Amino acid sequence: MKPLYKIWKSSKAKVALRFVACSILLLVLFISGCSGVVNQTSKPEDKGVVYNKPIELLISTAPSLKGSFEEIKGLYTAKNAQVNLVFNYGPSGSLQNQIEQGGATDIFISQGKPQMDALEQKGLIKKDSRVNLLGDELVLIVNKSNTSINSFEDLTKTEVKKIGIGEAESVPAAKTAKETLETLKLWDTLQPKFVIGKDLMQIMTYVETDNAEAGFVWDTIAIISDKVKIVAAAPANSHKPVILPAAVVAASKNSDEASKFLEYLQSDEAMKVFEKNGFIKVK
Repeated sequence: MKPLYKIWKSSKAKVALRFVACSILLLVLFISGCSGVVNQTSKPEDKGVVYNKPIELLISTAPSLKGSFEEIKGLYTAKNAQVNLVFNYGPSGSLQNQIEQGGATDIFISQGKPQMDALEQKGLIKKDSRVNLLGDELVLIVNKSNTSINSFEDLTKTEVKKIGIGEAESVPAAKTAKETLETLKLWDTLQPKFVIGKDLMQIMTYVETDNAEAGFVWDTIAIISDKVKIVAAAPANSHKPVILPAAVVAASKNSDEASKFLEYLQSDEAMKVFEKNGFIKVK
């Protein structure tokens, strides 16, 4: 039989060992629990909203392109769901001013070269992204019920009192109209009849509502109305070629996606849409 002090020592050792074992077990469980919390909070799926945030591209462009872009938007986003295309339509001169004043824009498509030239000179577009995207044509429109005007020369008739034309500083078609009329020796004669419109849509409204007997607009604007008709197109040699240049804006925060979209606009798929809406493919 063991002495009592040996039995007591043996029991005390067992208790101590059990205490140490329990402490180690609790420590392991605690560390595992903390690790689980860290892993749960750092799961990628919890941040899915951030990773899937759509890229918004803002395109500032002339109103003549609205019909084309309504179709192109559907075609492009069907293949690029992560991109949200937003269009800002307005006279090219006004859009140029917005960019110069720091307005958010990713791509600028101008109805005339002077506006793009001005931005390029100020370093406000990515020069290597600039392309001559499309061509357009200046036409003379009248109300569908009008039978007395069939040419530019008919505008000199005494019964023609008002002719719609855009603001010279902001509407490129106004400058092309002036070039054309000067070439045809009609500018000075017709000037007193001019009614100024802030943009081509307003000029179209003048003609549609008989507030002007005729007006100068782009062919691509005229074809969207069923209340006017085209009676004459400006002779090709009467003005400088009408070119619509496009470029990525230097301040764009999404320049890579903007470049991809601009490249798409030059594709055969996009060009078919543009040509269907009256634009001319630049050679």
